[in-house]
Amino acid sequence: MSAEDFGIAPIKGEYSDAWPPINRSGFDSHIRIYSSVHQLTNHLKVPTDPNLDIASFVLSQFPHPHDAELKLALIDSATKQQLTYAQLYRSIRSLSGGLYHLGVRKGDVVFLFSPNSLLYPIICLAIFSSGAVLSHANAINTPSKIAKQVVDSGAKLVISAPEELHKFEQIRVPMIVTSHQSKNSGSLSIEELIECGDPHELPEINIEQTDTAAILYSSGTTGTSKGVILTHSNLITTARLVRWYAEETSSQKDIFLGFIPIFHIYGLGFFGFGLFCSGITTVLMQRFDLQEMVKAIEVHKVNNIPAVPPMVLGLVKYCKGNSSLSTVRRIGSGAAPLSKELTEAFRAQFPWAELRQGYGLTESCGAATTFVRDEAAKAHPGSCGALLPTFSAKVVDIDTGLAFPPYKEGELWLKGPAVMKGYLRNEEATIATLDKEGWLKTEDLGYFDEEGFLYIVDRIKELIKHNGYQVAPAELEAVLLTHPNVLDAAVIPVEDEESGQIPMAYVVKEYDSQLTQEQVIQFVAAQVAPYKKVRRVGFIDAIPKSAAGKILRKQLILQAQNPIHSKL
Repeated sequence: MSAEDFGIAPIKGEYSDAWPPINRSGFDSHIRIYSSVHQLTNHLKVPTDPNLDIASFVLSQFPHPHDAELKLALIDSATKQQLTYAQLYRSIRSLSGGLYHLGVRKGDVVFLFSPNSLLYPIICLAIFSSGAVLSHANAINTPSKIAKQVVDSGAKLVISAPEELHKFEQIRVPMIVTSHQSKNSGSLSIEELIECGDPHELPEINIEQTDTAAILYSSGTTGTSKGVILTHSNLITTARLVRWYAEETSSQKDIFLGFIPIFHIYGLGFFGFGLFCSGITTVLMQRFDLQEMVKAIEVHKVNNIPAVPPMVLGLVKYCKGNSSLSTVRRIGSGAAPLSKELTEAFRAQFPWAELRQGYGLTESCGAATTFVRDEAAKAHPGSCGALLPTFSAKVVDIDTGLAFPPYKEGELWLKGPAVMKGYLRNEEATIATLDKEGWLKTEDLGYFDEEGFLYIVDRIKELIKHNGYQVAPAELEAVLLTHPNVLDAAVIPVEDEESGQIPMAYVVKEYDSQLTQEQVIQFVAAQVAPYKKVRRVGFIDAIPKSAAGKILRKQLILQAQNPIHSKL
């Protein structure tokens, strides 16, 4: 694809010289909108061809055919199996043709259910290339939840890892497996479709950027999970942003480690298609395991790790002084809040590695803000970076709708070509989340500083209402994690007749620790305002979290209703 195939995404609005300066914060006091400071100084080129799909765009970015035969795209950390870019290209094309001959047509939903594997990105890109729609789910989901998503998405075909087939016994949808565990299996496999397919014989399919490419289900951590409709344009924008980030951070020659599940938008954006646009090599893990991760880093000399806070916490708590991590030069954290305290603890233990936080949602195709310079990340602890190119934002008062300047907290609204089309067959939720101008209401409470760096305070729905005050669980969790005997923690609201709600902490303490509930309460009380202090404590073996590292507070709230807990 040549440069003529790209256009410049315009930034709307007139900009003034009023404080704060537009070249520092990106805030225009006349229209009360923040624009990406990156976009103002260096326009990001995004594809403008209306007849372009995400697979064609990604494949067009692959290394030159001669280089593609040698350049590794993927390495399986467990089996050591490798795929070059040339092999990846041929597999995607072959599978796309195989799916077509199987009867998959444009607009058909294909439901993928599997842990990470070398086949996963091949399947995703082949589905996109065939004009079909990708939908997938957490590989640890229950059969009932899987069945609900299969029905809700309208899937015409299910692709499952063989070990997960038992979860689909009640689902009457045609099925194939990713690979054969034994040669006696009677099911057709993706591997067979790739082997039999011809990468040179593909039907012409008219796919437009506005067509639906994926239906991804939100985590549902604060409500019912909803099907997020993402178009080819949304995914192309994210792919272009990942390439931009690689260029800005000189990461094209890095070895990336991929343990983030690809069914999550974070993993899909990086390991499902985004990193391929820069010719990067990724070592894929089937799932996160701290010891296996350290081994993979040492064996493959990993430099770059897109991560989540639990992984950062694990490194701080369990890998002190581990020389195996010496090759790591950058860790990016997303999907859940990374506290200032945890960031500082990581930097103290691993001073050679950069740690940068980013922010995004499934509804924004995984993108919104990030850091591109470690100096900026160090100078703005607790921030999740500046707006990515193509994005603009508002910080809106929840009660009045007034848009705020820097340092005023409100609900974060986002706008840009990566923002979703809407929720699947849920007009009410779509109208509540997307306004008529296309602004995405994130339900996250935050603010920008005078340099355009975003700080997320907490989820609005998760704020604890105590005696008229709002208490952010993330703030208390950050304090708890600084205790030397606390391995992990979560804070939830508990109903209280006198004060409305009180903060309760669930704590994972070190093995053999004699830490008491009263000690936990006093530790937090010494560091926060009186209305924020923890009033109840429960000790637990592990904090329930989603695959992306988000605390599953609803499970803890149900557990807290158990009468064995008493108010302290």
